[in-house]
Amino acid sequence: MRLFMATLSTETNTFSPVPTAMSGFEAYYLRHGTATQEPPNLMTEALHEWRYRGEALGWEVVESLAAIAEPAGITTAKCYEALCAEILSDLEAAGGADIILLQLHGAMVAEGFDDCEGDITNRIRAMCPKAVIGISLDLHCHLTDAMMQACDLIICFKEYPHDDAAARAAELFDLARRTFIGELKPVMRCQPCQMINMYLTKTGAMRTFVDRMSKLEEELGLLSISLAHGFPFADVADVGAKVLVVTNGDPDLARCTARLLSKEFFTIRDEVSCHTVSLDEALDQATAHPQGPVVIADMGDNSGGGAPGDATFVLRALQERELENIASGIYWDPMVVRTCEDAGEGATLRLRLGGKTSSASGAPIDITATVMRIRSGLGQHLGKGREPLGTMVWLRCSGDLDIVVNDLRTQVYHPEAFEQMGIDLSAKSIVTVKSLFHFYAPFEKIASKIIQAGTPGGTSPDFQNIAYTKLESKFWPKSQISL
Repeated sequence: MRLFMATLSTETNTFSPVPTAMSGFEAYYLRHGTATQEPPNLMTEALHEWRYRGEALGWEVVESLAAIAEPAGITTAKCYEALCAEILSDLEAAGGADIILLQLHGAMVAEGFDDCEGDITNRIRAMCPKAVIGISLDLHCHLTDAMMQACDLIICFKEYPHDDAAARAAELFDLARRTFIGELKPVMRCQPCQMINMYLTKTGAMRTFVDRMSKLEEELGLLSISLAHGFPFADVADVGAKVLVVTNGDPDLARCTARLLSKEFFTIRDEVSCHTVSLDEALDQATAHPQGPVVIADMGDNSGGGAPGDATFVLRALQERELENIASGIYWDPMVVRTCEDAGEGATLRLRLGGKTSSASGAPIDITATVMRIRSGLGQHLGKGREPLGTMVWLRCSGDLDIVVNDLRTQVYHPEAFEQMGIDLSAKSIVTVKSLFHFYAPFEKIASKIIQAGTPGGTSPDFQNIAYTKLESKFWPKSQISL
């Protein structure tokens, strides 16, 4: 028995001016068959899980590429073809495989390929027509017909923030094993929900809906139910939420269950969707709150959604209000990081921060700041995995305004992104974080209040006004439709 496995993951914001090239994978995470020799991150947890389970059964495990890039703009054709070719070459060199498991993102777009996951899985199917092919996807994926045709099994993360990657990987492994020995005959059916938004699964109606999916799996004997949230910041034909149901040889049950859950989800659309306040309202609420720290999410400049990470709208508003005792980050500005490295810790510098990538980032801000600390090789936790932070710089401006800048585009996941630099968040009045939802659970433990601000930028949560050109069907909230 031979198991072949690989990871290829990036989430493409097709509106982003920052292209995704090989350098993006090299800077973030690129390993050639050795990822399981290192501690896991979000997108390599599956490889660790599959290797452990495969070797426990005495299988031959062939580990191929693990390539991960921080979300950005469209991947260059040269980069995508090179990564794809490496996986296919490794599969050919191994002599094929009985079971092929891939951890993909599901929202990767390259030049000439709106559906990278559908493309690579179909190439693999052509090479190994009899293999059991299963893929695990980030729930911010675009489920496509091409993926469904190529794969025997597709499972999406159920949780956002994503803390169930290992659980979903274990689930996929078990289903693939049972399929290979003939115990199962998976059938998949998918149903669009006609909704585009963001959905936090940890509380309220969204938590209830995710729990209902799990309960139905047990009650109806279904192999798997996934809600693919979709990735709103992508101009592709399959953008939007979809329900995916996998049954054991029962297409009618799969189809009916997918339709049922799709309608149920649409019915509670107001309750499950992301609700934000303006930046001014967020700051009004924060300054009126009796104690700190109040955490404000700068949602419009989330690198995890492909935004540049150098928007200055929040920082400018903090300065204009002359607010004090603030921590703010992470700002992506390699030029500032390099200047601070050259000057060294303790230097006081005049710096032009942020606003360098596009008009969506706002204008640069001139600051005078002291370089408090410079650190490299740090990471921050996302669930059990640990994500890199690049070179980090802590800048202190007048009024105890602490700014964290780095040279590796990444969103804020965890308070340790600040605390490892020496910043005591518990003593701050306000903390602003460039993130959408992944920060929520870790920061909830230290925050007196969390505010989701619909700030300007490359991931501004103004979903009804995103300029789609390839989506043919109507969707809520742009159109008042019914299912």
